[in-house]
Amino acid sequence: MIRRFIGIAAVAIIMVSCNEQKTAYVDTTKLIEEYKEMKDVEAEFTTKSDSVRQQLDSVAKTFQQEVQEYQAKMNSMSDAQRQERERELMQKQQMLQQQQQMQSNRLREQSTAVMDSLVKKVKDYVKDYGQENNYTYIFGSNESANIMYAEEGLDITQEILTKLNEQYGSEE
Repeated sequence: MIRRFIGIAAVAIIMVSCNEQKTAYVDTTKLIEEYKEMKDVEAEFTTKSDSVRQQLDSVAKTFQQEVQEYQAKMNSMSDAQRQERERELMQKQQMLQQQQQMQSNRLREQSTAVMDSLVKKVKDYVKDYGQENNYTYIFGSNESANIMYAEEGLDITQEILTKLNEQYGSEE
């Protein structure tokens, strides 16, 4: 009976040891920095941001000219006229600040949504890649150095990056 138990245990150990786990890791920082679609999206949002800033600068410049005109004429105005004009200018300034805040928030929300979508796309790709290539685990590594050592050959960042960029290039 003990021999039979030892035999079964030995078979179980052999089966477990034969069930080798395949692992690798991806440098997520490098992946994000060198992924062409991410670069294109960043460039697009930089352009949008610059455009919004130019529009707001133009409106602010016009407002500044109005303030300067008021300052030049304020000594020739009655107290009631001065108060009315100052009230108008303050309202305009508040509207400009609200407009700037709204534009900034809208751009930030759009950027966040697009970036979240891209991150999900990359994660989904890595998951599919792992399943297709029989990986048990694919870890992510970044500047926080959550993987401090890995056997050479376990870094599949370049392979993932190449395939993602090829896939993105074929979508364009």
